[in-house]
Amino acid sequence: MDFPAILSGFGNGSVTVLSFIVALSIVVAIHEYGHYIVGRWSGIGADVFSIGFGPVLWSRVDKRGMRWQIAAIPLGGYVKFKGDANAASGKDADAMEGLNETELRATMHGAPLWARSATVAAGPVFNFILSIFLFAAVIIASGQTGEKLVIGKLFEMPHKSYTLQEGDTVVSVNGIDVPLASDAAGFDAFWNGMEITDPLNYVVERDGETLSVTGPYFNTPVVHSIVPRSAARNAGLEVGDVIVAIDGESIASFKQLQQAVEGSEGKTLALDVVRNGEAMNFDLTPKRSDEPKAEGGFETFWRIGVTGGLAFELEATEWVGVGDAAKVGVEQTWRVASGSVSGLYHMITGAISSCNLSGPVGIAETAGEMASRGVVDFFWFVAVISTAIGMLNLFPIPMLDGGHLVFYAYEAVTGKPPSDSWLNVLMQVGLMLVLGLMMFGLLNDLFLCR
Repeated sequence: MDFPAILSGFGNGSVTVLSFIVALSIVVAIHEYGHYIVGRWSGIGADVFSIGFGPVLWSRVDKRGMRWQIAAIPLGGYVKFKGDANAASGKDADAMEGLNETELRATMHGAPLWARSATVAAGPVFNFILSIFLFAAVIIASGQTGEKLVIGKLFEMPHKSYTLQEGDTVVSVNGIDVPLASDAAGFDAFWNGMEITDPLNYVVERDGETLSVTGPYFNTPVVHSIVPRSAARNAGLEVGDVIVAIDGESIASFKQLQQAVEGSEGKTLALDVVRNGEAMNFDLTPKRSDEPKAEGGFETFWRIGVTGGLAFELEATEWVGVGDAAKVGVEQTWRVASGSVSGLYHMITGAISSCNLSGPVGIAETAGEMASRGVVDFFWFVAVISTAIGMLNLFPIPMLDGGHLVFYAYEAVTGKPPSDSWLNVLMQVGLMLVLGLMMFGLLNDLFLCR
């Protein structure tokens, strides 16, 4: 297989790989640090803290005798606690023989049930804390628009010129007064109810004067971003392309593009595009997309994989308070976590396409795409991945944190842990399940869902 050719399809292959490594390393480091620090607080000692697997690239031993290391294969990490036989926390019976009571208490397998449970649960919990922090930080960094509509950057449209300028405060458009941002219903009606025509007549406040100027229709058919592994990416569309016609019919808004794609029901569309003043043609076949509904479950749409936006940026004029940002962080983390569980359930039952599951190649491609958009988008992606990995690790599968918590629950009820022989068997089953899931995602990335 020509992997360089595959990577070249993602854009800059080195950026894709580096972005993936950085994103995964951040998430893994926080997850494993959660295990380590709560274990230490609980009296459980550790021998190795590793980011990555395989040959060690760098290491140092701290004053507690624990080795911190970075390994060559950046697809995970582990903490090897005292008494562990391996990275999956299997019991090293030989090493534990002959230990006195104090030494035994410092091992993972000799510690009280509460200490083991807290140590194992800490990894996913730290992932959720990281997600909340990053979501909140992005909200604070981005700010929010104020009560009035203030124009930020204007995007160029081919063969069009307007007198609307950056910094203008919009009073009305086509004779319709602009509602205050706090009037959510009125603001939505204003955006969505505006006649699709270009140019629009704006009344604005500029430098203390009230002026009548011309400006673009709000939701122009300009490609603002491209979804990885989408029909648009495969066909060669680029950010900044302006879609002017579909199957020979002219369009003036992104809404018209969405309607045409949804109405295609997966049939190939012919797009007329203007790129840097040059007319181009593309044939795209929309892909099925199963997307979560607010009330639960999923709804099927057809997508070509481009996102649109306003013809201008809205200037962020207000700072978001820490409390409000933290609330958004919690809500977004819950939304991603619950969506992950719901998505997996619906894939298993066959209600939605299994193509919704990505493997490492798909995740790497998304990481590269988000990094190319900027730091804010990249850290939003890291927050999403952190939530998903935290949620995945809570699944009751032997070898994962959730599997260990199930074993501890069994011990709490019966008064004794499962036998070592049964644990070994269950760990092997868990390993096969995890590897099978990874391989299925990889097959989706490379063959089944491209």
